[in-house]
Amino acid sequence: MYQIIRQDMSVIYLLLTLSILVAIVFFIAFIYSVKKGQYDDSYTPSVRILFDDELVKETKKIN
Repeated sequence: MYQIIRQDMSVIYLLLTLSILVAIVFFIAFIYSVKKGQYDDSYTPSVRILFDDELVKETKKIN
């Protein structure tokens, strides 16, 4: 009976190891994006959509 429980517990160790590795990868990706300036200005892009683009007036060309 201990062999069955021991094998079942090995899955927990495997999942724990994999989840820690995934967390480390995401943490490294976060640090990389912060160093590259991804989060420097998080306010302007959300407000930029509220402003209308200036209309460009096209002049009619007479042939």
